Amino acid sequence: MSVREAHPGDHGAVRAVVEAAFEDEPTVPAIVEELRATRRMVAELVAVDGEAVVGHVALSRGWVDDDERAVPVVVLSPLAVLPARQRAGLGTRLVAEAIEVARSRGEAYVFLEGSPAYYGPRGFVRADRHGFLAPTERIPGPAFQVMVLDDVGASGRLVYADAFWMHDGAGLRGDTLARVREALGE
Repeated sequence: MSVREAHPGDHGAVRAVVEAAFEDEPTVPAIVEELRATRRMVAELVAVDGEAVVGHVALSRGWVDDDERAVPVVVLSPLAVLPARQRAGLGTRLVAEAIEVARSRGEAYVFLEGSPAYYGPRGFVRADRHGFLAPTERIPGPAFQVMVLDDVGASGRLVYADAFWMHDGAGLRGDTLARVREALGE
């Protein structure tokens, strides 16, 4: 198994991986395609086994709306691994590789919304503890996370690329939001 940059020939396989991993969230593949189409994809990596794509991670352009300026940042989303290949370290490897890509590009901050139990051991912390505000109130505090690569002193609200808003992919809604808030103690 190796991780490499995604190529245009991978797009169909990436869509299949994302669809399988996000079976209950059918808008996620459209977000990936919209990020590509609008050139908001900063980096896109795939995990391959032989020639088969079995995992995917995207880094997209976002901004922190600081009092002084709009600070460019990256958002790690989505992270997808074929269900049959989950819990084997592929997600961890994709996250690590994405962080290295962000670091090599000189990015200051990497944001995501996700499980603190999963992402905490991988170096992410609550973003509000660094003065950042989630792009929507529908992201529970513990789930809004950041990895600081180069603290440039920014603070303020994270602004997602349009693709997340166009496809209603920012935060959670309804019963899912209520369950996650309860599980996280909010």
